Amino acid sequence: MVSRSLRALLSQSIDYAGLFPPCSLALEPALKNHAGYTRLPEAWMLNSFVLPVGQFASAKQFLTEFDPDHPLHISALGPKTDDVSSFRTALTKAAAAIRSFSAHNVDLILVKQLEMPIIAGADSDLLREAQSIVKDLPVFWEAPPQMADRVISLLAKHNDHVGEPAFGFKLRTGGVTADAFPNTAQIARALVAPAKHQLPVKFTAGLHHPIRQFRDEVKAKMHGFLNVMGAAVLGAEHRWDEQQTALMLADESAAGFSFDDHGFSWGEWRIETKRIQDRRRFVTSFGSCSFDEPRDDLRALNLL
Repeated sequence: MVSRSLRALLSQSIDYAGLFPPCSLALEPALKNHAGYTRLPEAWMLNSFVLPVGQFASAKQFLTEFDPDHPLHISALGPKTDDVSSFRTALTKAAAAIRSFSAHNVDLILVKQLEMPIIAGADSDLLREAQSIVKDLPVFWEAPPQMADRVISLLAKHNDHVGEPAFGFKLRTGGVTADAFPNTAQIARALVAPAKHQLPVKFTAGLHHPIRQFRDEVKAKMHGFLNVMGAAVLGAEHRWDEQQTALMLADESAAGFSFDDHGFSWGEWRIETKRIQDRRRFVTSFGSCSFDEPRDDLRALNLL
């Protein structure tokens, strides 16, 4: 039996990114995997299928894998651009493609959000223009750790202006090489600042395993999704500073994590299940090229 607090922390938390390294599957097997995952007992952990906008047309031929009870929820991935002109053009094309694809079969397809790298020179005027292009579609803007502080502040000011959390921040938490992994201090900064502004945040890459651990395949310590998601909700609940947040992110012992129906604890810190559900509004999901590894590891920890 899954505890209610674990279910609250991980409900619809995994964006399946099977198209991307290290799995790097072709579109057909990746979509078939996702369709199968929607029918598993653990489907409650599954959120969206990460699909580049450029592959929308190719995906249409595989929609027979889905049905109205098991639809295809998509997190659309926009391209990386280098300047304002190419950014504006790419975003306009992405928004048009999303509207067209969403209308293709409303019973089978739901594009839940757009993820896209933001350019280094973005400012408030560009964000307002971007909002007019995407309308009410939620967008998570990705930026490297060295740009995180400025981008988070920019997005928070934009959301304050429009009066709702229209835009969120996307943080890359790993990759296939050691240099792709931000350190705990960088992740802590990217959790504390959004929490202050109630800015939605999501994560991508490197979060295949529940607890932080050294992995020989990348010759580095991979961050744990229980560390990251747990620190996000606990830190927001208790107004942690960056130092306290980094301590939890660095914990490599599963013994410190405790889940029951009433709440989740890490060490002496605790958050009630209802509060996890409230905090999850601003801590949305993490991308993983595997949906099997997270479930297998949770079973090994006797959490599933």
